[in-house]
Amino acid sequence: QVQLVESGGGLVQAGGSLRLSCAASGRTFSSYAMGWFRQVPGKEREFVATISWSGGRTYYADSVKGRFSISRDNAKNTVYLQMNSLKPEDTAVYYCARDRGSRWPATGRREYDYWGQGTQVTVSS
Repeated sequence: QVQLVESGGGLVQAGGSLRLSCAASGRTFSSYAMGWFRQVPGKEREFVATISWSGGRTYYADSVKGRFSISRDNAKNTVYLQMNSLKPEDTAVYYCARDRGSRWPATGRREYDYWGQGTQVTVSS
């Protein structure tokens, strides 16, 4: 069983930065691509970013490109999301997830099999 636990969310002013972390259990973390999604109430969960198993490839949603950066440390079983130049529209619950491995880049919810519980990010204007 894989468990994913996000942390690092909080309240920040527009233009500020946050770094989210996602700690994974299990010995196979380094074998899978990982992704970040976000969701606001009443809307679909949307793709934010993904990183390959080695960290050598990354892919971002247009809405965050140039502002967010995804990275991973396989020795620590952790994936990160560095969020800079935050905007009020980035306010959401952020989730990390494990890629099933069907294609690259995987941007759909159903392409991920394990999910964390989410961490709230609130950006004030």
